[in-house]
Amino acid sequence: MASSKLGSGDYSYENVAIEFDDGIAWVTLNRPDKRNAMSPALNTEMVEVLRRLEVDERCGVLVLTGAGDAFSAGMDLKEYFKNLEGASRPEVMAIKRDAYQWQWRHLKYFYKPTIAMVNGWCFGGAFTPLVSCDLSLAAEEATFGLSEINWGIVPGGNVMKAVASKMRQSDGLYYVLTGDTFDGRKAAEMGLVNKAVPLAELRAATEELARKMLKINPVLLHGAKECYHGVENLDWHSAEDYNNAKVEQALWHDAERGMQKGLDQFLDKKSFRPGLGSYDRAAE
Repeated sequence: MASSKLGSGDYSYENVAIEFDDGIAWVTLNRPDKRNAMSPALNTEMVEVLRRLEVDERCGVLVLTGAGDAFSAGMDLKEYFKNLEGASRPEVMAIKRDAYQWQWRHLKYFYKPTIAMVNGWCFGGAFTPLVSCDLSLAAEEATFGLSEINWGIVPGGNVMKAVASKMRQSDGLYYVLTGDTFDGRKAAEMGLVNKAVPLAELRAATEELARKMLKINPVLLHGAKECYHGVENLDWHSAEDYNNAKVEQALWHDAERGMQKGLDQFLDKKSFRPGLGSYDRAAE
């Protein structure tokens, strides 16, 4: 396993592959023979991967995907469920904690932009990291499913929350209660993913989106992300106070002075139009 030193060195894991490409960190769940089902070992590795990438300067945008023909088939039924029968309560809770830690507690609030690239099978527990990513693209040919009802369980962890947060009630309940599958086109139509493209175009489309994010001021990206998640469950008055506080916080931490540059380039230099792109970050 890789060194635990944050933000440096090589990334060598048994169940996760990392590729750096000019600001993009491609994080691949790497158990293709198991359709990248998430085992306790994979979950433990992903906890460390996220901790390291968050402070690694080679990572400006994180893309999460899967090896082979699957994004992830969900939780590994044998290793995560069957093998834990008879285990002590502390042992079970420790294993669950790693799963929950990376799949939403850290991934959802990861400092840098995150994109899920759903290249194939996406089932059950995989809905949680999918929805926890900021943005998501799927192959039109990808197969999604909430099959838990078919093997005698209600979707656990935060799968149900992930479904309810992205899908209409009628759609969410239909697929939770029937276990029917749907493809990438349907996922985009329902809002589960941002966009579906042919599999042959998926990596290029994902890279294009990632590079768009890399051009934007990272402090402001993080501030906007924090604001969005922070106001989700607040009333209007509380949301206004929270949002304004986060705006001030972002301005304070923005060494680039993005707001001032944007205003100068729009109002004085007439070189920038807000609705048609980003201000020139390199300008003095």
